[in-house]
Amino acid sequence: MSTDEPSSTDRSQVVQRYRGSSHVDDSALRLVADAQRSPVRVEGRLTEPVLVREALSTLHAIVRSDMRYKPKDRTAYLAYQRMKKRSVGMAQLQAQQAYYGWLARNDPLAWFVLDPIVTVHPDSVLFEVFSKDEGTYAQLRIDRQAVQEEGDWVCGTTNVDFSDALADGVQRIRSYRDTKLSIGQDAVSLATDGDAVVEKRVAVPDTWLRGFLQVQSSATLARAGFKLTPIELYNVMRQLRMNADRKGEGRAIRVELMPGEAPKLLMEPWEVLLPTSSGPYRGRRPEVIRIWGRRRWLLARRFLPFVSDVELHLVGSGLPSFLVMRAGPVSLTLGLTGFTAANWSRSLQFDTLLPRPGGEAPLQERVMSVLRERWCADWSTLAQESGAPLGQVLSVLQAAGQNGWVLFDLATAKVRLRPLTADPLDPVRLEYRNDRERTAHDLVRQGVVDITKEEVIHGMGIELVADVPVAADKRSYRPAFTLDEEGRVRKAECTCNFYRSHGLKEGPCAHMMALRLHFAAIQAERARTGAAAAVTAETRTYARRTDAGEAITQISLDQRQLKVRWGMRTDARMRVQNLLFDEPADARAAYLSRIERLEATGWLDATAT
Repeated sequence: MSTDEPSSTDRSQVVQRYRGSSHVDDSALRLVADAQRSPVRVEGRLTEPVLVREALSTLHAIVRSDMRYKPKDRTAYLAYQRMKKRSVGMAQLQAQQAYYGWLARNDPLAWFVLDPIVTVHPDSVLFEVFSKDEGTYAQLRIDRQAVQEEGDWVCGTTNVDFSDALADGVQRIRSYRDTKLSIGQDAVSLATDGDAVVEKRVAVPDTWLRGFLQVQSSATLARAGFKLTPIELYNVMRQLRMNADRKGEGRAIRVELMPGEAPKLLMEPWEVLLPTSSGPYRGRRPEVIRIWGRRRWLLARRFLPFVSDVELHLVGSGLPSFLVMRAGPVSLTLGLTGFTAANWSRSLQFDTLLPRPGGEAPLQERVMSVLRERWCADWSTLAQESGAPLGQVLSVLQAAGQNGWVLFDLATAKVRLRPLTADPLDPVRLEYRNDRERTAHDLVRQGVVDITKEEVIHGMGIELVADVPVAADKRSYRPAFTLDEEGRVRKAECTCNFYRSHGLKEGPCAHMMALRLHFAAIQAERARTGAAAAVTAETRTYARRTDAGEAITQISLDQRQLKVRWGMRTDARMRVQNLLFDEPADARAAYLSRIERLEATGWLDATAT
């Protein structure tokens, strides 16, 4: 078993107690709140019951989704077949109990579903869920105007019982009959015995909690944003639904952003161009951003027919992206991590963009006091009432988001008070995935990671070699790997004893992590300042859309040699020009000059795509 997998000690025990089960009867959708948390109450008739039905069905599909790669393994199947033979002749109830026992032993994560977090605020009701594969975050907002109130509206945050039986009951909601929404600790008492208590004990992996907090708090990061029409989003889903992925080829959506022009979506590997009609992109510089995990968009297909407005918010290539879909009084925000659990390289790159949990205590208390008074507010209001610059307030809010105190509502551009759990989270426990990651961050903070080689290899990626002296071990280690064009690590190795003993079977060593963290910080600083790396070997790829298709120009610098390739992306062979200079400095000057001319004439830097 990999040491990076959550063990019994790497889980947080969450206990939820309900006075009965949520259900749907002929006239009401009754959601029972956790009796241990602050009391909340919503009572009223839904003005658009079918819209709420489809939104809740989408939430249930997301919280149950698991799109991780599952290799073929017949061990569990053979065990299941033996269980079936032993259950022959059993009564139905006995057979069900035997199956559930087998499932608990062979697939314990099948039981892991955390009930939605419900936040009732003066202006809306919000549901939050996170998928089982730790890759998809969803936030459903129902505006207060969508509920014709029939009682007091009590604000707060709780969990609600959301079982498969409730999801089946939701399907019975119809437009031709009135449906009431009832949320509260005693909502079920209207139909059943209110003294009955349903208790759920869930061992939540710390990686799940950490991913939930980080992806949600990443909504505060600077991002490129633009609008899509529902039919443009449908075109993306149709292309994915009608075409299978090709093994070994690209599986991303390339978003081409050129200032003054409408954004374009390019579907890999089919090279299908989907133009948008959202108007000119208002960013300052041209760029190409790739979105991975695109098939998770299909989880929202039931909600799409009701959508009138779509926004796409991007942080960067391989980093979290957010899809905001509005349908009248209901909005659904889909957040994608941008990486899978196995891609430790890209997840570490994301970690460098977020502050470690903490912040200035006095300022944090002032900001939280404003939220406790208002329940929700925009960034400028929080900065004004807390008496602090906007940048400091954003840093405090990021830390608060990672501690589970607040949520960020992109649909309304507001920060909302939302304690994730009844008991305070342990930020020290959730700060790092494991002890090796903690050691890697310590090495980066000490400034001992020295990159001795950074070379861009055509067709492979960036080859990195570093020297990492560790004072406690009284020796230096030499981690090395190649970072491919999709941000994944290839050919990783290190001279430490951990790598020599386990290779990569137990995950990367601390020195590999430290190298990846250090290089991610360097890349972020270069992107912020626009500075070019002082390297003697590098390859840049530029693209431009023409009537004949996508034109490509690739410039490679290798010591004194400069190689230029150009042609159409679909060409089997491109034209090539080789230039040789007397000194590496002259070759680098010519290399940078050509890059400057390309960017000045409207070519997009597609090196990372």
